[in-house]
Amino acid sequence: MIKKLVLPVRKLLSGTLRRLFNVLPRERRFAVYRNFVDCDPTPTDRLVLKIADTREELEACFTLLHDAYVSSGFMKPDPSGMRVTIYHALPTTTTLCAKYDGEVVGTLSLIRESVLGFPLQRIFDLTALREKKGNIAEVSALAVHRRFRRTGGSILFPLMKFMYEYCTTFFDTRHLVIAVNPSHIEMYESLLFFRRLTQNVVENYDFVNGAPAVGATLDLTTAPEIFRKHYAEKPPKRNLYAFFTEVKLPNIKLPPRRFYTTNDPVLTPDLLNYFFNERTTVFSQLSDRKKELLHTIYDLPAYRAVLPVVTEKSQDPKGRRRHRRFSVRCPAKFSIVTADGKENRVNLEIVQLSRYGFQAHTLIAVPINVWGEVTIQLGPAEVSRIQVAASRESGMGVYGFRLGEPDLIWRKFVNALYSGSTHADLEDATRFLTDR
Repeated sequence: MIKKLVLPVRKLLSGTLRRLFNVLPRERRFAVYRNFVDCDPTPTDRLVLKIADTREELEACFTLLHDAYVSSGFMKPDPSGMRVTIYHALPTTTTLCAKYDGEVVGTLSLIRESVLGFPLQRIFDLTALREKKGNIAEVSALAVHRRFRRTGGSILFPLMKFMYEYCTTFFDTRHLVIAVNPSHIEMYESLLFFRRLTQNVVENYDFVNGAPAVGATLDLTTAPEIFRKHYAEKPPKRNLYAFFTEVKLPNIKLPPRRFYTTNDPVLTPDLLNYFFNERTTVFSQLSDRKKELLHTIYDLPAYRAVLPVVTEKSQDPKGRRRHRRFSVRCPAKFSIVTADGKENRVNLEIVQLSRYGFQAHTLIAVPINVWGEVTIQLGPAEVSRIQVAASRESGMGVYGFRLGEPDLIWRKFVNALYSGSTHADLEDATRFLTDR
């Protein structure tokens, strides 16, 4: 995510004026940056913001990214004319796009943690962040079309608004992390209130052709109050607090969801083959270890033919998870009867499930190995009721539960998750729940 946020500021801060600006105290500089915010709360309907989910949209995003990175020196030209990385191949990565008159003019990717981790963890330690509650996503691969880079924030801020809304309502993300060029970090600190992971600058970040980088993070649960403090009194086009937390942009087309899943994977076997085998050499250049991990992610017969071949010697079935897990965000109530005959009800939030159990957060202690009934809201109109017992407590209110005999809705829902790997697969396979 190594791009300029507001180019008019850079134009203002040129030559002598820039040198004088740089000697201002940090907070004074940041206040100046915030005065140049330009977020139109009523953008033209020619602008549409959506998940890139077709071959044409993904190719346009990757091409736009390639051209922006090449022009900035963050990568060498690729024969494909696209910038495609292994992280784009993951079902836990979502690529957002901004389209103007049907043309992709802006893009960024949100990378949720998987067995492959995050790009920036190569150079920044995320241990302290992982110890905090909430999921992490890296914001990466940001690019805006050249002809819109000097129009204030006409594309950038709506794209950021889309990112904020998607992360806080759909992507189950609390912490954002970024790696940016040192010359741009103050933009993120002053406008969006990112905090540096470390004060040190990494001088050679191989993910962007050896350019220097600074890591930073933003807690999305505390961000609204910080935005309110600094922006609430500003006029509408300067008020990022209202723009992010109150304004409803009809331009944003959030994906329809019948169920409370948290990812929106779009890559079919054909799309994986096209982008990572035919147009680029991403798969063939992976290490054996990463090839193995990719097979654990796409452990389905339909994908086997397009994944890179893993040599027999390097295969390690013992290292693979015995049961696939799926990320969800389902509210639930767990009811247990105590020894004195009283019924206790505990609110849960199920965050991960498999065929044989689930993981949930709760604010109240749950007894281990005590059976009770859980009522799970799989979607707005879909409820499953199952006998379960907490089998372990992992700290910070996270419990693992094992299932008794699951009901029909749970079994069909989980079977649908196992049978496909795109969001469209789930929608198609679970129509029985609303069409029944």
